[in-house]
Amino acid sequence: MSVARVTEIIASSPTSFEDAVANGIQRATETLNNVNGAWVQDQKVVVSNGAVTEYRVNLKVTFILQEGATG
Repeated sequence: MSVARVTEIIASSPTSFEDAVANGIQRATETLNNVNGAWVQDQKVVVSNGAVTEYRVNLKVTFILQEGATG
């Protein structure tokens, strides 16, 4: 039986929301084992002098917890 956990992260990109999601997933997989999904909870842009300078996403990342050691 698998047990999953969800953690929330915020990622950004100067290029696009899609790139921000990719950056967030890449970084999450460097720290978390068994990442198997994510969903975008929120999107936000940073505006400076009338132009979008940064795309931000709030991600809910799901990963499967490893089985506990026995014995």
